[in-house]
Amino acid sequence: MSKKIKVLIVDDSSIVRQALSELLSSDPEIEVIGTAGDPFIAAKKMEEELPDVITLDVEMPRMDGLTFLQKIMDQQPLPVVICSTLAAEGTETTFKALEYGAVEIITKPKLGTKQFFEESRIRICDTVKAASKVNVKRRTAWSNNIQPKLTADAVIAKAANKAMVETTEKVIVVGASTGGTEALRVFLESMPLDSPGIVIVQHMPENFTSAFAKRLDSMCRISVKEAVEGDSVIRGRALIARGNHHMLLKRSGARYYVEIKEGPLVSRHRPSVDVLFRSAARYAGKNAIGVIMTGMGDDGAKGMFELKETGALTIAQDEKSCVVFGMPNEAIKLGGVDKVLPLQNIAGYVINHS
Repeated sequence: MSKKIKVLIVDDSSIVRQALSELLSSDPEIEVIGTAGDPFIAAKKMEEELPDVITLDVEMPRMDGLTFLQKIMDQQPLPVVICSTLAAEGTETTFKALEYGAVEIITKPKLGTKQFFEESRIRICDTVKAASKVNVKRRTAWSNNIQPKLTADAVIAKAANKAMVETTEKVIVVGASTGGTEALRVFLESMPLDSPGIVIVQHMPENFTSAFAKRLDSMCRISVKEAVEGDSVIRGRALIARGNHHMLLKRSGARYYVEIKEGPLVSRHRPSVDVLFRSAARYAGKNAIGVIMTGMGDDGAKGMFELKETGALTIAQDEKSCVVFGMPNEAIKLGGVDKVLPLQNIAGYVINHS
């Protein structure tokens, strides 16, 4: 039996510490070895026992989370997951945390329905598991028997026939998870102004995708925005799925657009890459280019295989440039990938084949 993932929770709220501790401890593969109300207490606990993963709040007394994060990365690099309420005024801080070395961002547990709590539990536990694999010896694959793992069938039916082909307009569909915020920046910054329309699912909490899109928009030549219902997929623009909502590529005549939907978690995620890729297979077919990037789990693998079946070009990020080689590897193993490339080469290859 593989060793449990040891987690240290650092948050100034006793309520959050308790909720996160109970949530993470409910997973048989995770052990909460301690909690701390501020970075000074956390540092003392780390001297006693080093965790595999740290969950870290940003705003805390005596020392803020960003300063502590920098000290961790300088003195004892460990996978750190930022646990934030993601208030609008704090979003830039969370982006800085990713730049300073945080692996991922998760939302603090909210009080609400049993369904919301269960979905949050799965998402947070999966994020911590993914974090444990970053710069840490690979562990055996984990299992999660909490609820059935739904496929894209829960949101969109698989096309009975091949996609419409009466257009030569290309569309790029991209899926990413852990490590994807940086991977997407590299990819999108390399895109020229006349690049084909791009539609992206990045596993990310609600209320965070808008700021993420605005930040990318300020860095890239193409425009980047959080998708809203009915947005057209046009050249020189990338649309990012809204957190906690599925996004589908649709088509009306020669026009591609997106549909934003609620619905169950698919492959343990909402938005789901599988949902986006299946919709692209159905409505774009061989006119689509599918790209799957760094991320934990297998979301997007089945959808990428469906894309390839329709004649679409499919590309996976290679292991060396991935933070977590889960999603690309699963797509490769399923036989859905035409080309495996380092992150820095993906944009150029896409442009040359679009």
